[in-house]
Amino acid sequence: MSDEFPEPGEGNSPAAWTAVIIMLVAFSIGTIAFFFNVQFMVWASVGLLLVGIIVGFVMKRMGYGVYGAKYTPKGH
Repeated sequence: MSDEFPEPGEGNSPAAWTAVIIMLVAFSIGTIAFFFNVQFMVWASVGLLLVGIIVGFVMKRMGYGVYGAKYTPKGH
């Protein structure tokens, strides 16, 4: 590996966490709505899932991704 990027990371960044939380909420709502046969809510959760993807991408472009300018990794 190069010295510029010492380890690939696991997507542990504010952009990744925000996107995953939004998509997890969307998936949970969609699953419950599907179980109770609430079709409009299932499609609304699909829309929220897409919002999560877009939010993650935008936050990454703003510098909150793994190697972004505004992200500082924390030592574990």
